[in-house]
Order: sequence, then structure tokens, then C-alpha cells
Amino acid sequence: MKVTVVGTGYVGLVTGACLAQVGNQVLCVDVDADKVARLQTGDVPIHEPDLPAMVQEGIAGGRLRFTTEVAEGVAHGDFLFIAVGTPPDEDGSADLRHVLAVAGDIGRHMQRPVTVINKSTVPVGTAQKVRARIAAVLQDRAADIVFDVVSNPEFLKEGAAVADFMKPDRIIIGADNVAAAERMRVLYAPFNRNHDRLIIMDPPSAELTKYAANVMLATKISLMNELAGLAERMGADIEQVRRGIGADPRIGYAFIYPGCGYGGSCFPKDVRALEHSARQYDFDAPLLAAVEKVNDRQKGLLEQKVVSALGEDLTGKTIAVWGLAFKPNTDDMREAPSRVLMEALWRRGAQVQAYDPVAMEEARRIYGGERALRLCSDPYMACEGAEALVICTEWQQFRSPDFVRMHSLLRQSLIIDGRNIYDPAVVRAEGFAYHAIGRP
Repeated sequence: MKVTVVGTGYVGLVTGACLAQVGNQVLCVDVDADKVARLQTGDVPIHEPDLPAMVQEGIAGGRLRFTTEVAEGVAHGDFLFIAVGTPPDEDGSADLRHVLAVAGDIGRHMQRPVTVINKSTVPVGTAQKVRARIAAVLQDRAADIVFDVVSNPEFLKEGAAVADFMKPDRIIIGADNVAAAERMRVLYAPFNRNHDRLIIMDPPSAELTKYAANVMLATKISLMNELAGLAERMGADIEQVRRGIGADPRIGYAFIYPGCGYGGSCFPKDVRALEHSARQYDFDAPLLAAVEKVNDRQKGLLEQKVVSALGEDLTGKTIAVWGLAFKPNTDDMREAPSRVLMEALWRRGAQVQAYDPVAMEEARRIYGGERALRLCSDPYMACEGAEALVICTEWQQFRSPDFVRMHSLLRQSLIIDGRNIYDPAVVRAEGFAYHAIGRP
């Protein structure tokens, strides 16, 4: 099938590469000429396991191409995916300018019936807005061309996006008519062979499903972090509590790990966007506001623990930070807890020595001019002369460190673990003062 994906960000690039992998002819469109030039050579600008090899294979096989020409993209595809960004406005609402601009481009250039697919995360009612924008442009052209608009939200976890697309747990299709839904069924057939993963519904329900899924997961995290704060004061161990409640199949173990807060491009933005939508519909949604409030508070917890151990004034002190990305297996630092921590430490006069396995270039891009930041080439270099080590991201390589070496490098044998990756008894037996989340 001929597929066009407009937008080569995280979602668009994964979508295009995976659809090309199963034999479709995919053309990806982006306005960023430098990015397109890099992608044409197989150079993937984001860190995502398995994605570079898949992109390079698609290019070599002639199934995956890239262009800056939206007219070429519209002419190519029978399926036109809109996968551009929907950044948050100041009021928390999703900015639909890019989505509607693509809809206008489709209306200007389409010459035959097409299926337009909203892949971007968008508020309820966006499919209707996209349909109206395309129809208005066609009317201006005096062109009578049939088209469908389908909502097909993504459920891709950063660090496992390729696997999530190739072996999805569900494929949500929001369509107004049976014919459009069946075309989507055929397109997704290679990913739907083991058992039927397609769930077909109306577009508004599909749009809300995406937000509902992310808000549900964010709520689990915030609730667990609130329980962790309670456990810490009561002398209970939240990790033992986690195992106890996770054994209940109604609760499960996923997304109940306490920590220093969630970040990334999805959860913070989507919680705020749904909260904004609730206000638009004059619906009081206090739980949504509480989820965000708890998360914001949790991101400040590591600073509090540093101050509690070392004092309010950190002038002249150096803090080691392991982990800058908001989660493992990605270089994404958007709304990462590490950023909240480092900026708070700098305000208190501290120097930061940081290490992350893949997010160093992203850190340089964000904080390149920050003199109080030293980016280190390995985790032990970050510990040299530091008063304390703070762990912000639960990378696997941090789980079994050389404690003896760390002991010799740190000025004070102090570990503040924002992800609870160590056994307190083991770390304390190695001679460290150990502060975690929700542990006595």
C-alpha cells in the first residue's frame, strides 16, 4: 500500500519505518530540511532501540523515502497519516495549529479519494476539525473529492516503540463509517495476525481513549508516590507495600514503582490537556489536577533530601547525578526529574557532575552554557570529589556498581536514590548513608 506520514518526530518516524518494514511504500514528509537530509542517509536523530536498523533497511529496500515536499506526499499516499506535534499552550491545551495546517495542505493538493489518519495525540473533536478544514479547502477549489478522517492514536512507549508498533496490545480505530474502518483493518493486517487486536469505535471515543490511557497510568504513579511519602513518615517500606499490592491481579505490578516523578513528552502534557478539556466542558475534574500536583511535588523531593543531608547552602559543594533522561532507553529529557533537581541545585550554589548512557548530547543542547554543569564520560568520573550521588534514572548499568570504588571517589558516602534501585541493607553494609523514596 502507498502510505504517507507527515511529521518525522518520534511517532511519525516509528510509524513510517514499521509500516515500510512489512512491505508498504512509505513516504515521510517533514518541513525540516536538515532532518530530512539526515534521514535520507539513514541517520536517525532520536535514540530508540531497533529504529536505526529498521530505517536503514527500509531505505535500502526502496520502501521508505523522505521528502520536504508536502504536495509530493499527498500525491503519493492513499493513507495520509498526520503525525505532527501538538505542543501544550500556556493554559495546558494542545496546540492544533500544525495538525490543522497539514489538513489544509491535504485539501489543497489531494486529487483522488484518500483516508486521512490522525496519529498525533489530539483532543476530542479534532477529527471533526480536520474534516472541516479539508472540506473548506476543497470547497474553495470547487473540488468534489471524497475522503475519510480516521482517529488512530499511538500507544508507543519510548525505549520500546518499535516492539509496541510491531506487536501491539491493541489498535484503536475511530471511524465514522464501516468502509474506512475496513481499509484500516487491511492496512494493519500484518500487525494483527495472532489474534484480533483492532478495537473500532467512533472518533471522539478513540481520541479520549488515548488521553484516558496516559492519565490512568500517570494517576497510578502519582498515587504510589503519595503512598511512598506516607510510608516514609510511618516507618513502613513502600517497596514491600508495592509487592504486596502488586500481587493483586486487579492492581498488577505495572506503573506502581515509587520514584522522583514522571516526565517525558506524554504524561505531563496529556494530563494538562485533559484537565483543560474538562474545563472547556464545564466539568470539575479535581483528580486530574491532583495527579499533576503530586507529580510536581515529587520532582522536588530529591532537592529536599540533598538539603536535609548537606544543608540549605550548597555553595562550593559538588553533587553527582546519575541519569538525565526521564526514563531508561531514551535520550528524552523533556520534563525529566533530573532537570528539576539540577536547576534547584544550581540555585543553591552547587556544582553538578552528571552522567547518562545516551542523553549527554541532549543535555549539552539544553544546558550547553551552564558553567555549573560538568558532563562526565562515565558514572565513576561523576562521583569524583562529589559530596553525594543522586540517582534520577533507573538505567540497568547503575544497578550493580562498584561500591568500593564509589566509596573512594565520593567525599561523603551518601547516596540519594530517586528510583529505589538498591537494597538498603546492602548499600548500608557497604558503608553508605542511603536515602530512597518511601523507605525508612
